[in-house]
Amino acid sequence: MLTRSMILMMAASMAGLFGFYLLFSTVPLYAATSGAGELGAGTVTGVLMLATVLAELAVPWLLATLGYRTVMALGLALLGLPALLLPLSAALPLVLAVSLLRGAGLGIIVVAGTALTAELVSAERRAEGLGVYGVAVGIPSILGLPLGLWASGALGFTPVFVAAGLVPLAGVLAVRGLPATRPERRTTHRGPGMSGGLAGPALIFAAVTTATGVMVTFLPLAGSPELASAALLAQSITTPVARWLAGRFGDRHGSARLLAPGVLAAAAGVALQIQVGGPVAVVAGMALFGAGFGVLQNATLALMFERGEPSRVSALWNLAFDAGMGAGALGFGLVLGHTGYPAGFALVAALIAVTLPLTGVRRANAPLPR
Repeated sequence: MLTRSMILMMAASMAGLFGFYLLFSTVPLYAATSGAGELGAGTVTGVLMLATVLAELAVPWLLATLGYRTVMALGLALLGLPALLLPLSAALPLVLAVSLLRGAGLGIIVVAGTALTAELVSAERRAEGLGVYGVAVGIPSILGLPLGLWASGALGFTPVFVAAGLVPLAGVLAVRGLPATRPERRTTHRGPGMSGGLAGPALIFAAVTTATGVMVTFLPLAGSPELASAALLAQSITTPVARWLAGRFGDRHGSARLLAPGVLAAAAGVALQIQVGGPVAVVAGMALFGAGFGVLQNATLALMFERGEPSRVSALWNLAFDAGMGAGALGFGLVLGHTGYPAGFALVAALIAVTLPLTGVRRANAPLPR
């Protein structure tokens, strides 16, 4: 499974995502503390994820035209170079422009990396291969999210911005060893209707990523940044571990069986955030949310790959990922003034819970236990 191409692809993805996660919570905080306020913080994340979504729509065409190597290099450049402009000014227009470019880079990296994983791993071990990839790309969030918040407070924003610019650019070295091939076109099981097979998992995943966008943007603002850093670290650890374990289970017993437990864990974890000032509830809740998020990352993606062509499935899944995160951050920023944090978090938990009926969609087509 861990071929040279797989290792290089994971290294390039990790470099890009480390640069991304260093700034994911840091840039909204930078904007908020520089006069843009909570709405400005939500707008920064919303613009970032909007650009990501728009780029993801174009990635299948880019891969078919340019191949994996060139597209991955383009994504890393867009993640790295614009971050080096942030020390120049905290003005919201510049921050939004940088976020727009970096969002496009993120969209390219995540779609290309996920699609290449599906190409490099055999169908019989695809769920586990996706789990291994999930662990690798989860490491940047484990390190980057809390490190970015801590370093911006201890060292200032500028060193964080410089590091977030240089690390993705270093990832271009790994890209040089990737195959220059284009996505392989192959027939996959789609069931009676492409949209019916993909819609349920995509909607479930969009709901939980909406919650993720809220948590990573507003948890540092709801309480203390130190508590948020610990909670986000807990979530960042449990997510890749759960994603890997879900892959091993899915290959043996079917990924569809994991949807309901994942939804319940994610909803319960967000519900615990109602106790904004309680360290145990906040940290434990984010650890539980991270476990549900990791399970759903693997289960929804594996189910969708069973029913569609890899580059298009990767684009749709990542579209659900990033559209949900952007909508969550922007939407929560708009309603926060009317609800406050506890009631707002309760609404987010309810949004996840209402997708529970979708966990039974097409269960009959789940793989039989091996």
